[in-house]
Formats: sequence, structure tokens, C-alpha cells
Amino acid sequence: MYHRHPDISASRRPPEARARHRALVVSGSAAQRRLLAVVLRQMDLDVVTLSCAGEALHYCMTEEGCTVRLILSDWQMPIMDGPDFCKAFRGLVRDDYTYFILMTCETDRRVKAQGLQAGADDFVTRPINIGELRARISTAKRILDMQEALQHRNYEVKTALEDLQALHDALDRDLAEARRLQRAFIPARHLSNPGYALSLRLVTSGQVGGDLVGHFPISDTEVGLYSIDVAGHGVASALLTGRLAGLFSGKAWRGNIAFRSDGRGVHPPEKVMHRLNDFMLQEMTSDIYFTAVLAYVDIVTGAVRLCQAGHPHPLIRRGEGTIERVGHGGPPVGLLPGTTFERVTFDLEPGDSLLTYSDGLTECTDTWGDMLEEEGLMALLARIPPDTEAAVEELEAALRTHSGIVDFADDISMLLFRYDGLPEAATA
Repeated sequence: MYHRHPDISASRRPPEARARHRALVVSGSAAQRRLLAVVLRQMDLDVVTLSCAGEALHYCMTEEGCTVRLILSDWQMPIMDGPDFCKAFRGLVRDDYTYFILMTCETDRRVKAQGLQAGADDFVTRPINIGELRARISTAKRILDMQEALQHRNYEVKTALEDLQALHDALDRDLAEARRLQRAFIPARHLSNPGYALSLRLVTSGQVGGDLVGHFPISDTEVGLYSIDVAGHGVASALLTGRLAGLFSGKAWRGNIAFRSDGRGVHPPEKVMHRLNDFMLQEMTSDIYFTAVLAYVDIVTGAVRLCQAGHPHPLIRRGEGTIERVGHGGPPVGLLPGTTFERVTFDLEPGDSLLTYSDGLTECTDTWGDMLEEEGLMALLARIPPDTEAAVEELEAALRTHSGIVDFADDISMLLFRYDGLPEAATA
């Protein structure tokens, strides 16, 4: 979904740059106000002069007064003196900082400390030395210029963070939608048919992942099972799982890469891996690859034809509880042209279960960094209940117990198939 970039509202506009700072001179002496106004205007300041602190404080509350950035005020004034004016001024809510200079004939440091406590930034000693005044005003202007520059930098950082947050939120929404779509790639999580039952489980380490498990009907007496782990577990991997899910569609055999084009059955599993390898090398421009297991199970005889392409070894749990590993490893799909894949065959007896899974299970680490490994998974598999749905629940719970407070570092996917066999009446 396309998310329109929001317009910059007035509240997000940067502070308005000012060509000239506005200065306020507060003095009971008209002659001093005129002299100071001349000096400040020569220093490229916009000057306003007022005769008393009360009038000045009221002015600072107006819209025009809010733009004052420099105040030069007498210390000794009737009713409200300079420090009281400064303290009252600092109590006003203002967006910008205003530099405050007190003019005084006081030389006692303790007296000047009162002015600093009131909020003054600097002092000018009376009678005023114009050279000293210019130096202190120049210092004030540098500080105000730096403060204005900092405001603009802060604005840039703030708006950049807001834009990044908006992009992050949009990406989160898109990833959440992608996660829902990826879940839709997976067929029914639990299936119970005459002769067999199976359950699937997929836990992604992020919003989307690169694992895929599923099944598809081949005929009334045969079912296909697949387990895929695309390298990585980000967006690119998730996109490929979507494409592969379409290639193993259980709803339309014409789009399923396992079926022959004439509709007369399926290619052997090793031939399907060869076709997938060609597909990856010819149609994919990236260096991405995947590991996989593809198995065909005859639900009448229990015979299994399986091809393992770099994926972890499938495990068989026999009815009496013993565990066997099957397969010869084999190369991954999509790495090299001309790769050959091998088929293995074995038989399942009623009550036996077949587990295909990604390496996220065996490489699941605990808080010490120790992996579960194949031996640990075998021990877990030996204790699972007969019901496949309850069994995958227990396997996932055991993995979470093993990882403790550590999140899964990789996607977790598994397919558990239990062979029950068909009654004689059904096979007659």
C-alpha cells in the first residue's frame, strides 16, 4: 500500500530566520535611550526604547515584544528595578532565548550576584564606555546567532527523526501485512485424513521470514510434503517463499512444479529439485538460494520417496519411540548449475511419524549460547504425544524453554506427518 508523505504543517516549520535581532532599551533617561539606540542601530540591531520596567514588561507580552532578543536595562528604576524586571521577564513563556544586560554603577560583586540570580546574562558599568558596550553587545549577538543556528539544527534533527519514524511506522505496517500474506501461503496448519494426519508450525524471528512448510495432494493415495528454508530471513527471503509457495500449490496442479505438464502424476522428487535449481539460476537475478526437503508418501503402503537438498536430516519417530534420521544431505538449491540431487526411499509403519524442519530448531541457543543440536531434537521427538497438533505445540514450547529469555535468532518451521495406514476396506 502506498502511504503519502505528510505535508509539513505550520508546527513543523523551522524557526523564522531574522536578518536583524530586535533589541529593547529600558532606561529612565531619555538622553541615554537616544545614545544607546544610536549605538545599537550602528551594530545592525532593530531598536525599541521604553522608559520604565512595567511598560517594558507589558511590551514583551505583545506579539511584537515576543521577537525581542536583546534587552539592555537600567538597574535603578522606580517601582520595579532592573533585577525584578529581569526575574519577571524570565517568568514569561517564550520560544526564543533573550540575552539580558543590566546597566549599573554597582561594583560590589555580591550586588551583581543578585542580578545573575535574577536571570541577567551580563553587566555594563555606568558611566557607560561605548567601546565596552560594543564588545558586550557583540558577544550577545554571537550567542544569539549560535542559539538561532542551534534551533535550526534542532529543527532539522527533529523533522528528520519524525520522517524516519513515519517511514518506520509505514514499514511496520507493510511488514505486518506481509506477515499476514506470508501466513496465507501456508496451507491448513492441521490436516487429518484417512490414513494420516499432519501439522505445520512456522515461527518467524522477525516480521517476515524465509521458511516455508506445506503439503499438497498428489492423488487419492499419495500426498506431497515440503519443507524449505531460504537463506536469510528478511524481506527478500519472504518474497521468494511467496514465489515458491505458488510453485507447490495444492489447489491447481498446473501451477505446481512437481506435476508433469500432461497431468499424469508427478516428477520424482529429485527431478523437482533439479527443476527448481534451473528456475533459481535462470529466473532469479540475485544470489539467494534455499535448502529443502520434498517427500511423497503413499498412504496405502507407507512407502516414502524423499529428496534432501542441503536441509537438515528428516527424522522418523517409530511407533515404539525410537528415532531414525534419513537422507544424505545433498547440495542447496540455486547455487550451481548442473547440480544433481539424490532420492532416498524408506517405509513408514502405522503409528510412525516423520518430522521435517529448518535448522532454526537444531541451532536454537540457550542463554549460554549452547545449541539444541540434532541430538537434543531427537530427545524431544522421542517424548511427543501421538496427536500431531499437540506434538508440534510441545516441540515449540520445548524450544522456547530451551532458549529461555533469548529470542529465536532464526525462523522456526516444522512439519510433522503421522502415518496411520488405511483400513483394508479402504484399500480393497
